[in-house]
Amino acid sequence: MKKRQLVSAFGTTALAVALTACSSAGSPSGGARSGTTDPKAATGTVTVWLMEDAQKNWPDLVQRVNDQFAAKYPNVTLKLAYQGWADKVTRFDKALAEGFAPDVVELGNTETMKYILAGALAPVERSSFDNSDAWIKALANTCTYQDKLWCVPYYAGARVAVYNATAFQSATGNAEFPKTEDELRAALDRVADRNKSDRTYSALYLPGPYWYAAMSYVSAYGGAIARFDSSGNWHGTLNDPKSQQGIAHFVDLVRKYNKGDLAVNELNQFEAMARGHAGAFYGNPFEAASVTAPVTGDPSLKDAVKMATMPGPGGKPLPTFIGGSDLAVTAKSPVAALAADWIRMFTGTKSQQALADRDILPNNLTQLGPLKNKPATAAAANAVPDAWFTPLAPGWGAIEKQKILPDMLTAILKNNKPIDQATKDADAAIDQLINKAG
Repeated sequence: MKKRQLVSAFGTTALAVALTACSSAGSPSGGARSGTTDPKAATGTVTVWLMEDAQKNWPDLVQRVNDQFAAKYPNVTLKLAYQGWADKVTRFDKALAEGFAPDVVELGNTETMKYILAGALAPVERSSFDNSDAWIKALANTCTYQDKLWCVPYYAGARVAVYNATAFQSATGNAEFPKTEDELRAALDRVADRNKSDRTYSALYLPGPYWYAAMSYVSAYGGAIARFDSSGNWHGTLNDPKSQQGIAHFVDLVRKYNKGDLAVNELNQFEAMARGHAGAFYGNPFEAASVTAPVTGDPSLKDAVKMATMPGPGGKPLPTFIGGSDLAVTAKSPVAALAADWIRMFTGTKSQQALADRDILPNNLTQLGPLKNKPATAAAANAVPDAWFTPLAPGWGAIEKQKILPDMLTAILKNNKPIDQATKDADAAIDQLINKAG
């Protein structure tokens, strides 16, 4: 499972940057062969895999950090390769198996769990990285297991409300997306009434099996999919009152506003808006682009499709499933300290500001703050502080593979299974899998 929060990168290319002619291997600590801590005496080769988002969108930042690293370690060679999302996991798995893994690897934050649990990543010291005390909590959680940090937050992403401003203007007299859920429901009622002649029109297209959205409402009420208990085990908590409250809230919205097939998932939800059958949906920013793209959508909607922060219960933004990327040192790297120092430079305050200046959400709340009021970033930036992530548990992959959460939601919405029974059954299924390594 991989959910991107940026427009996807293109095909895989590789760029090797030789900072010196030296190619001797460094010590396991990343220091010089003699054991001295003098950076100028360090030798070795550091191989970095970044995703093509960096090559396409912030190549100057990569170059600046590489130059900074070269100035500090003049006798170390840096090799940089850009990867594509479509085949990065396959390539990385092969590299690990064959013993030629990079020293630094960028991982989408839904990928980190697999490699942490497999022992493929080296622990790093949180306090040695800039702004670590202000890291976005959910993003840091994607790197944290058994009280150790196994990767470093790089940048964040968030789901937002995507809406047709023209449809809202026509129905309510206001093209702005409502700031509170009470106001949103009132607006959606008017949008629905305005389009009642189209029986397939969803004022809010919210797919029934869309568990990312459902768990956002669970999080908004203080619930969770599962929790780690004092016995050292995970257990399902969907049947807990707060979790049930969030699920009930989600189910109510789906039943009231989604006029499509409630068993259809969210993978192509943008099509409902592109075909003129939806006023709003909750999704990734790249899905807004899909609505108006020439091939996948309707370019005539370009000026109408907008993004906004999705309001949640209690007058606060709806907590989002955290998106984005992390950077990790691989477990068998012979130059682990050098690799960590490259990450330290690439995720430092100056580097994070370079991302923020490009409207990419930084890894920390301090530098995220100004983006909350910037039109281009406000929708996502306001959803991030209370973001959530899936349990970093050995059996989580099996839970996703068996579709326990979407099946629970479908049972409630299509088969009218009571929420109490459906969540009990889901917890039982989760408990069977969550503590077992896949």
